[in-house]
This record gives sequence, structure tokens and C-alpha cells, in this order.
Amino acid sequence: MMVLGFDTSNYTTSVAISDGVGGKNCSRLLDVRPGELGLRQSDALFAHVKRLPELARTLFAEYPGAEISAIGASTRPRAVEGSYMPCFLAGQSTAETMAAALGVPFHAVSHQQGHVAAALWSAGRMELMDTPHLAWHLSGGTTELLLITPEGKNVRAEKLGGTSDISAGQLIDRTGKLLGLQFPAGKALDALSRESDAAEDFRVKVNGLTFSFSGLQNKVEGYHAAGHGAAETARYALRSVLGCILRTTEAARKEYPGMPVVFSGGVASNAMLREACAGTDAVFAQPQFSTDNAMGVAILTARLEGLDGASNP
Repeated sequence: MMVLGFDTSNYTTSVAISDGVGGKNCSRLLDVRPGELGLRQSDALFAHVKRLPELARTLFAEYPGAEISAIGASTRPRAVEGSYMPCFLAGQSTAETMAAALGVPFHAVSHQQGHVAAALWSAGRMELMDTPHLAWHLSGGTTELLLITPEGKNVRAEKLGGTSDISAGQLIDRTGKLLGLQFPAGKALDALSRESDAAEDFRVKVNGLTFSFSGLQNKVEGYHAAGHGAAETARYALRSVLGCILRTTEAARKEYPGMPVVFSGGVASNAMLREACAGTDAVFAQPQFSTDNAMGVAILTARLEGLDGASNP
């Protein structure tokens, strides 16, 4: 028996199939015009509706005749009251329609819960689904430090800290635009930063577990305007962002001693961040499961259905 998962975030269409242990995720970034920093929700929703059949055909070509016992979808960004984003309606409506047609259960989860599950599954640390831990959700629209606790077969995410304004991903994408990179700029900015060994950065002030990145954006723009090259500017921006994340992580470790720290979301695939955490107990999603995907949704759906072996790959 297998389950399906759907995730239609602001910039990625994803469909996944899983038996709770293994499976496959098919994802595709939405097209964004050069020089722009994203899509309007109406455009993203329309693009998802067009993409979903193509991804489903690709997935089922590898799993012909798969017996589907349940279908899940991320229906909102976070599992909190008032959390809503229209683009998730594409995956939700498709998943609910398929579940009704097949006569199988439908499970709604949040995009954030899916990120946490994908990180733990791909890192081989599914036992953390059943114990409290700290987790970063670092993505294009979110920079949140979370306390994760079990909630049945799912998880509850309580925000402890993070940015009070723009996210790490937004800062990275705006820096990418400044340097002429295509959106989303994370991978390209990471690669560009490696062409420089500059050690300069801006120390973002951390108040408790909260910080602001809007001032850093001004610093990055000023740094580049002062004549520093693209590689130096990329490195300056990333060192500043990641330095803030690491200092906040250390502060959280003091408040919650002994708790593992999980890094999820697209920004968590950054090589500089992973290198800085080498030798610690930090848990990172595999890079392909750091970015938006539906595998976490499928894994959660398998757990909610009580499939035996909903565990590490």
C-alpha cells in the first residue's frame, strides 16, 4: 500500500508517493520572469493547476498500478489559526478530488510540518518525530526557530524566535537580484560566494531569539555600492545571514539544553551553513529535501494512516 502527497507552495509544484519508508518526489519550480522576485498568488495558483497533471504522469510512470490507500496535501503554510495562502488550494483540491474518486482518506497537514518531516526522513532521524527538538524553518518566505513536539502521529511547531521582518530567503533573493542572478537565487549565490575568501560580514543584533534582516539588506546594498565585486558581496551577505542563524542557535541551545537542532527549508541546503555545523549534533535534510517538496507530506500521510514502517529510508 502506498500514499500520495501534494505540496503547491509559492514557487514549487510537488507530488510524492511513498510506502512510509521509501518513495519518490517529483518537483518543478514555477517560472519567474528574469529580474522579478516571485509571482502573484493568482499566477502561482494558475501555474500549479497546469503543472500538476504533468508531475502526476511522471510519478505514476514509475509506479504503474500503485495501490493508493490515502492522499495528503499541505493546505496552509503553518498549522496555526489564520495561516492561509491561496496557492495551496491547487494541491489541496487535486488531492481531495482524487481521494474522493478512490474512496480513500484525505489528510491535511501544513507546509511547515511537511518540511520538518522531510528533513527528519531524509536525514534518517525519524525517531525525532516522537520526541521534542528544535528546528529551523529557513526558506524563501520563512525564517523561524521552532520547538517541535509530538502531536499524535504529526508534530506541533511552536515559534520560539526568528526574523521579525524579511526572511533569510528574501534577503538572499534580493541580494541575487542586486547581482543580476535569476530568482530564486540561493544556489547561484552560494556558488558565487565561493569565488571569494573575504572574511567581512555585518553582525546582526539578536534580541533573545529574535532578529531583523531589513537593516542587513541596506548594509549589503551599501557594501556592493562601495565597489566590492559580486563574489565578495555574495559572501558578505551569506556570512552575515548565517552568522546570525548560528548565534541564535547557540542561544537556543542554552535555553533548551540537550535538544537536537534540525535545519529544514531551502536555505538549509547552503554549503557554508552545513560546513559551519560540521562536527555538531545538527541534523540537516538532504539538499533535495531541504527545498520545497511533497515527500514530507507523503511521510506524514503514511504515519497518520498507521502504515507499518513509516520510518527512516
